[in-house]
Amino acid sequence: MPQPSIQDVFNLAVQHHRAGRLADAERLYREILAQQPANADALFNLGLLAHQTGRNDIAVELIRRGLAVRPEYAEGYSNLGNALSDAGQTDSAIAAFREAISLNPNLPQVYTNLGSVLRIKGQLPEAIAACRQALSLAPNYAEGYCNLGNALADDGQLDEAIAAFHRATALNPNLPQAHSNLGSVLTAKGRLDEAIAACRQAIALRPDYAEAHSNLGNALADAGRVDEAIAACRKAISLNPNIPEAHDNLALCLLRAGQLQEGWREREWRWKVRKFPSPARSFVQSQWDGSDLTSRTLLVHAEQGFGDTIQFLRYVPLLARRGAKIILEIPAGLKRLCESLAGETRIVEFGQPLPPFDFHCPMLSLPLAFRTTLNSIPAEVPYLFADAAIVEHWRKKLAESGAELKVGLAWAGNPNFKADRTRSISLDRLAPLSQVPGVTFFSLQKGAAAAQANRPPPGLKLIDLSPDLHDFADTAAAMAAMDLVITTDTSVAHLAGALGRPVWVMLQFVSDWRWLLERDDSPWYPTMRLFRQTALGDWPGVIGRIRLALEAFKA
Repeated sequence: MPQPSIQDVFNLAVQHHRAGRLADAERLYREILAQQPANADALFNLGLLAHQTGRNDIAVELIRRGLAVRPEYAEGYSNLGNALSDAGQTDSAIAAFREAISLNPNLPQVYTNLGSVLRIKGQLPEAIAACRQALSLAPNYAEGYCNLGNALADDGQLDEAIAAFHRATALNPNLPQAHSNLGSVLTAKGRLDEAIAACRQAIALRPDYAEAHSNLGNALADAGRVDEAIAACRKAISLNPNIPEAHDNLALCLLRAGQLQEGWREREWRWKVRKFPSPARSFVQSQWDGSDLTSRTLLVHAEQGFGDTIQFLRYVPLLARRGAKIILEIPAGLKRLCESLAGETRIVEFGQPLPPFDFHCPMLSLPLAFRTTLNSIPAEVPYLFADAAIVEHWRKKLAESGAELKVGLAWAGNPNFKADRTRSISLDRLAPLSQVPGVTFFSLQKGAAAAQANRPPPGLKLIDLSPDLHDFADTAAAMAAMDLVITTDTSVAHLAGALGRPVWVMLQFVSDWRWLLERDDSPWYPTMRLFRQTALGDWPGVIGRIRLALEAFKA
C-alpha cells in the first residue's frame, strides 16, 4: 500500500481541523513540518490552530514563519493580526492588518478586525471608519455591523450604536454577541426592559455566553433587581472567571445589599475594568493588607470622585491609631480640608513628588484591609473639621441675610459621571420648597449647574455662595454656619456627613451602592437622612416629602 503523500496528509489534517479534532490535526501538521519545515500551508494552519487554542505566542511564531515563505499572502497577515491582538500586542496587530489590506484591499473581515483593535487602542474615529469600510465591501455582513456598534458605543454615539446592533440582528437573528452588546448599550440609555430582553435573547442563543450573563447582571442592577443581578453576575463568573465587569458589578450589588466583606474583595477587580475612571497605580511597594503598621509609612492615594475620597478619609485617623505614618495623596481642592484630619499625616497633591513609603493603599481598598462589615463601619463624626476663623466669617455673612432658617442647597453632580442623568436634577424642581415660610436657601452648587442659582424658581429665596467657595474647606466652613444641608447624591452630601452636619440626601430610584437598600438612614453618616424615589423618576414625590420634613424641622 503506497505511503500517503504530503498533500494527502495535509487534506486529512484539514478535515480533522474543521471537525474540531484539534489534537489529531496538530499531530498531522507537525508531521508535515518535520518533513517540510517550510511548508507554508502547514505553518499557517498550525498557527491558526495554536491561536484557536489560546497559544498566541506560538501562533505568532508559526504564522511569521509561513509569511517568510509566502510574503504576499494577505490572509496570513490577517491571521497574524488576530494572534497579535489576542497576545496584547495591539500596535503590531494594527501593522499586520494594514499589511493585509495593502496586499488585498477587498477583504471585509480584515477591516473589521482592524476596527476592533483600533477600538481597543481608543482610536475610535479610525475604528468606525474601518468598520464602515468593511460594510461597504459586504453590506449584509452582520458581524461587521456588530463591530461597528461596539465602536460607536465606545465613542458615545449610543443611538447610532443601537441602530447598528439592530441591523446586525436583522441580518442574523442568531448572532448572540449582537443581542448582548445591544443590551449593554440599551442599559446605558436607561431602556432597561429592552436591555434585559436583549441579554436574555443572547443567552437563549448561547447559554454559556459569559459576557451576556454579565451584561444581563448590569441591566438588572440598574433596574434595582439586586438579587437577580447578583445571580446573573455569579453565573457569568462561573462560566468565565476572568470577566472584570462581572466581578465589579457583583461587588457593587453585594455592597448595595449590605454584604460588605465579599463586596470589598470583588471590588478589587475594578482596576481591570475597561474605561475604569481611575487608572491603576504601579508601585514597587506592596498594597497594604491590614498588617502591622507600627513605625511604617503608608501611602493612601485617592481615586475616583471627590465624594468617594471624602467618604473614605474616615479611615485615616484609624491608621494613625495603628501607629502608621501616613502620606495622603489627594486632589488639590481637598488639601486645606484634609489638614484637619487627626494623626501624623503628610498631604501631597496629585502630580507632586511622593516621599518614600513602605506600603500603599488605594482609598477604596481601605475597607477591605480593615475587614469592614455593616456592623463595623467607622461612623464616628465629625472626622473632618472646618476652620474656626472661616466659620466665623460665614456666620457673620449668613446672619446678614436675616434668615430664620439657613439651609444649604446643591442639586447636581459631575455631569461626566455615568449615572449623573438619574441622580442630578435642575433647580426648578425644588420650587415646592419655596412654600415653607421663613427659610433662606444658600447655593452650595459648583460647576456648570451653579449658573441656575441666578434664576431660582419664583418664591424660592436663594443666595448664591458659589463665587466665594474656592475649595472644600470654604464649603465646609459655610456648611458649619448653616442649620441644614439638602442635596442630591453629590460630594456635598459626603462633606456634610463627614462634618457631622444635618444633611438630607435626595436619591434616585436605584441609588448608588453606598446608600444600601430601602433605608432612610446611613450607617456611614449618623447625621444623614435619605429621601428615596419610590418609583423611577419620581422626583416630585421626593421633594414633596422633603417639603413636609422641612416644615417639621423648622417647627
